[in-house]
Amino acid sequence: MEPLNNNEVKQYLDIHLKNWSIDEKSIKREFTFRNFVEAFAFMTAVGLESEKANHHPDWANSYNKVNISLSTHSAGGITNNDLDLAARIETIYYNLFRS
Repeated sequence: MEPLNNNEVKQYLDIHLKNWSIDEKSIKREFTFRNFVEAFAFMTAVGLESEKANHHPDWANSYNKVNISLSTHSAGGITNNDLDLAARIETIYYNLFRS
């Protein structure tokens, strides 16, 4: 799988994933929750979805914040797999925590 160029990624983010940003060879976003339990529940839901997709995020958690970075390491950049997983992550976030 070939990586997308930065213009393709930026255009997609501007239209579909406005809260995500591009950082060289990855896309990233910070999610904020009311507390650690919500952040942990979100990470669990994302972990299960990532496992189904066989595509796993780089992430960090500090109390009520979860930072996610997505890239396809084997392709050396951002691919459609990253954009698809980011969209699934957004769905999890809005359906479970912002409804």
